[in-house]
Amino acid sequence: MQDVVESEFRQQVERLHRLTVYMRWSMVVLLWLTVGLASLWGFRYEVSLLKEHFTWAALRYGIMFNRLPSLGLAFCIGLTLSVLYWQTRNILWGRSPKWQQRLEKQVLRIRHQGAQHPLWHWVCRH
Repeated sequence: MQDVVESEFRQQVERLHRLTVYMRWSMVVLLWLTVGLASLWGFRYEVSLLKEHFTWAALRYGIMFNRLPSLGLAFCIGLTLSVLYWQTRNILWGRSPKWQQRLEKQVLRIRHQGAQHPLWHWVCRH
């Protein structure tokens, strides 16, 4: 009986981790569809010039004189790389004990709160 309960708990922790991965990548996609596209739109003139005559100086000045689109693209690229690094680290070396413990505590909180918790249907389904 104890093995069944432990197995169910491990499945719930795994579901929560999978949900976390999906949510992080959803945030990256949403960010690229909003901030990323708006930032690229702000660079449309510089991109057309760079297509004709690419120089590193032109790229540098395009970034310097379009601060807001530059910051938007930097934010999108930074968040994408951080999520990619986080997931790659988890795949190659496994989850850190600290992250595993955090997931387990969160599953216990979700179980304790029951169906009122927003993640209960995704994590504790039978």
